[in-house]
Amino acid sequence: MRPIGVLRKQPWNRRVQSFYSTATKAKTGADKNIYTKTLLLPKTTFPLWADPSKSEVPFQERTGERLYRWQWKNATGPLWVFHDGPPYANGNLHMGHALNKILKDIINRFHVSMGRKVNYIPGWDCHGLPIENKALQELGQDSSSTPANVIREAAHATARREIASQKEQFRHFGIMADWSDETTYRTLEPDYELRQLRIFQKMVEKGLVYRHYRPVHYSPSSRSALAEAELVYKDNHVSHSVYVTFELDIKVPIKNLVLQELVATTPSVRLLVWTTTPWTLTANMGIAVNNEMTYSIIRRTGEDGRVLIVAQERLAHLADVLGTVEIIGEVQGSDLIDVAYTPIFAQLESSASPLKIIQASHVTSDSGTGLVHCAPAHGAEDYHAFLALGLVSTSKNMICHVDGEGKFTSDVADIVGEESAPSLVGQEVLGDGSRAVVELLKKVDALVKVQRFKHRYPYDWKTDKPIIVTATSQWFADLNSIKDNALSALEDVSFFPLQFIYSIFAARNRLESFIRSRSEWCISRQRVWGVPIPALHRMDSDQAVLDTASLDHILSVIEKKGVAHWWNGPVDDFIPPALREEGRAPSEIWRKGTDTMDVWFDSGTSWSMLSEAGFGEGRKHLADLCIEGSDQHRGWFQSQLLTAIGSAAPDASGVSPYGALITHGMVLDQSGKKMSKSLGNIISPLTIVLGGKNKKTEPAYGADVLRLWAATVEYWRDMSIGPTVLAQVAESLRKIRNSARFMLGSIGDDTSFERMPREEMGLAERYVMHELYTLEQTALEGYSSYNFPKVINSLTNFANITLSSLYLDLTKDCLYANAKSSAERRSVVTVLEQALTTMTSVLAPVLPHLAEEIHSTRNSDGSSIFIVPWKPLDSTWKDEQAAKDMAELLRVRAVVRLLLERARGNKSAAIDGTGTSHKVLKSSLEAEVDIILPNGADGTSLGALLQREESFLKTLFIVSDVVITDEGSLGTSSPEWLYTETLEIPGSDEDLAIRVRPAVLHKCPRCWTYTAPADDKLCSRCTETVEL
Repeated sequence: MRPIGVLRKQPWNRRVQSFYSTATKAKTGADKNIYTKTLLLPKTTFPLWADPSKSEVPFQERTGERLYRWQWKNATGPLWVFHDGPPYANGNLHMGHALNKILKDIINRFHVSMGRKVNYIPGWDCHGLPIENKALQELGQDSSSTPANVIREAAHATARREIASQKEQFRHFGIMADWSDETTYRTLEPDYELRQLRIFQKMVEKGLVYRHYRPVHYSPSSRSALAEAELVYKDNHVSHSVYVTFELDIKVPIKNLVLQELVATTPSVRLLVWTTTPWTLTANMGIAVNNEMTYSIIRRTGEDGRVLIVAQERLAHLADVLGTVEIIGEVQGSDLIDVAYTPIFAQLESSASPLKIIQASHVTSDSGTGLVHCAPAHGAEDYHAFLALGLVSTSKNMICHVDGEGKFTSDVADIVGEESAPSLVGQEVLGDGSRAVVELLKKVDALVKVQRFKHRYPYDWKTDKPIIVTATSQWFADLNSIKDNALSALEDVSFFPLQFIYSIFAARNRLESFIRSRSEWCISRQRVWGVPIPALHRMDSDQAVLDTASLDHILSVIEKKGVAHWWNGPVDDFIPPALREEGRAPSEIWRKGTDTMDVWFDSGTSWSMLSEAGFGEGRKHLADLCIEGSDQHRGWFQSQLLTAIGSAAPDASGVSPYGALITHGMVLDQSGKKMSKSLGNIISPLTIVLGGKNKKTEPAYGADVLRLWAATVEYWRDMSIGPTVLAQVAESLRKIRNSARFMLGSIGDDTSFERMPREEMGLAERYVMHELYTLEQTALEGYSSYNFPKVINSLTNFANITLSSLYLDLTKDCLYANAKSSAERRSVVTVLEQALTTMTSVLAPVLPHLAEEIHSTRNSDGSSIFIVPWKPLDSTWKDEQAAKDMAELLRVRAVVRLLLERARGNKSAAIDGTGTSHKVLKSSLEAEVDIILPNGADGTSLGALLQREESFLKTLFIVSDVVITDEGSLGTSSPEWLYTETLEIPGSDEDLAIRVRPAVLHKCPRCWTYTAPADDKLCSRCTETVEL
């Protein structure tokens, strides 16, 4: 049985091929169909095929900037604030940008359609390394040889140019926004930078900002410290790890008796250590063990016969490293504490002093040897272990030989000696420097094995290069003091979409876990292009001054002369009276800090412009909603919250700047792979909209196809796009467009016709209106909960199934052949008019250009469809009984359609004696249907329904007549052909019979139904209509 959803589509007019060409054909060949001019064929200027240059471009201004300005001035509904996360002002837009902006626009347009006043200020993130590097590349210079002010001027120009380019590209996506400078924001604007510095000042006043010399994530490729949020972790990073030995120092007394005896009777006892960063061995300051672990003393039975100390639990795992061994003793980890050992490169530098073994909780038996090489300058766990033991402080008393470029400095000679130092100095620690260290390890006979090790490793998210951990002086924000308030503030934040409970928990938990795991935020960067951290440094000690008093004075100067004055103006202008010394010029004592703020601090303070605009008055949250990619849980979502809580009044716990968050996934190619230049699978959103060089392989689909794709995919997961996907989306749009075109043509230009009230409508009309009401309610709920696929699925199902495959198909006869004033036709047109109105409202947020084109076809006043608020249908159109009755009749219709298909597929010998074979049925109108009810069926709901709707059934089945009868009334005549099937009657033990047979009357030359009394004669309906 053929399902209803895939019924064979009929053309708009079953009697003519094209309603545009029919009139012309009739004029030149009236003999073909003299009644064509009397038919009410659909007429509309609305084209079937969309040409974006005609269907979108003319409406871009109307539904874009002009609409945004109009609604901001005229809308009277509640305020809706959508805070835009700023894209980075560098390069052309990619699919992630397009998805992000389109999702935002769908939401904003929905709220405008509901009569609300929408505030949406697009922004751009303008500082940071990529723009600085691009400016340097265009200058043809490097940062070390280019004056800072030249770099800043070039970076400023680069950012401005990129913003202008991206702004124009965004316009092609149909984004409703005012793109003027006054109604967009840029983090490079003086007023924005000053607001940011004021927030920074509030955090300083609360004691949340401090400067430490300690290990941080550092990117040699960016030449700057990085925060955790700026890292990406790659699981396939390969390190050349090393197993090395450190020799116990026999000159230093040992308390443990086992070790005493061992040292006394063995020439050399060594500690076996494993590290994935051999370059950090020059900064070794200790070896850590775990107090509670047991350590074995072993002798290798191979060539060297060395005695080594290694964790007992690691012995089996180290078989391929150690070979065959003999266990000659064991000690507890606690016995090893304070035991001295000789620095690994002591042979190269005779003045080296012995180092000691320490206890550290981060030592485990999960990997390595159970003894951990500690370089506090290059590892957070090492640093904290030494800090807890009072072995280092926050001042520069850690060994570190790495410069800002990630290369060994000349100070490494203090460890490896003057003779060996040249092999390291100037070498990158992640490259040749690490290999040079391995060679030195061989030289001092400390290397046991080099082993390739694949593991998870942090990379700079902007340069895609590995980072290092190294000690530098940086500014930090204390998060321990505010994280509890931040987490409390998140309790009032909603996460969407609601339908996908696991996604919500994942999003909330992800953001909360990031905040919970952070104790501080490294907010300083060693870049030229950025907002300064306005600290003053004494030149004799590098002591930094950054407090309320200094900032009050400095920011008052910046407020008058601009942020650029910090970089270009004399230091004297920024020294407050309290820091001046009599008889000495300030410039002899002080210098201005050169660090810039983390760009996440830049964009993270964007909420302040909403506060300045007064959106916090009478509202709990400044912004109703923010939506960004899943990577922003550790980025913008977090930095907004932390800066808002951190700058809140001292006696206030703080409120989240946003009331709700939506997270979207990443856009992948058609095969589910990440897009990249190296794979050659990048799809540009502009190419989708405007087309590529070869329009056959890369057609110009227009913005609405791109938008429909964005609304169709489950955006909360990673999603795919490619030629096949786009072709499918374009076909879906064509079907929606075709339904709209048919309705426009059927409704016509005459809007003065008398609408049919609900109580006078037939079952089909009441059913369609019920389905339309259901669609609208689904759409309203879907838009409100940001479940756009639910909206689009319901819309396409209604357009393709309820309308095209059913209602439009079965009402064409009425629309074309009935009198314009007939009740039946007016009822159908009333339904089509409301269906088009409601469908246009439903699709408008996603497909604004199509909605505007439909609206323009119906209204010539040049207005936007969004100007008139969406008015939902009254609940009286909800008719469950009509839906139930129609479902039963469609069950019967399915059997009729099956029988008709059997008749179409059957060929029999002609009865005229020619012997020619032909189909017994070409058109369903050549048939009539008998529905034979068994005795007692009148009392069943189906039997009663069939009899009540008998006159409607021929329309539903698209046949010339339907007769409800019983077996006794069938008569004895035998039709030329006959097909029969039975159907179960709910509530009855018997089935009803359905017969399809030839129509008994003749074909009407006007409507083609077999209802005429004779050949070439009109049926009664057409006779009456033509006479009118």
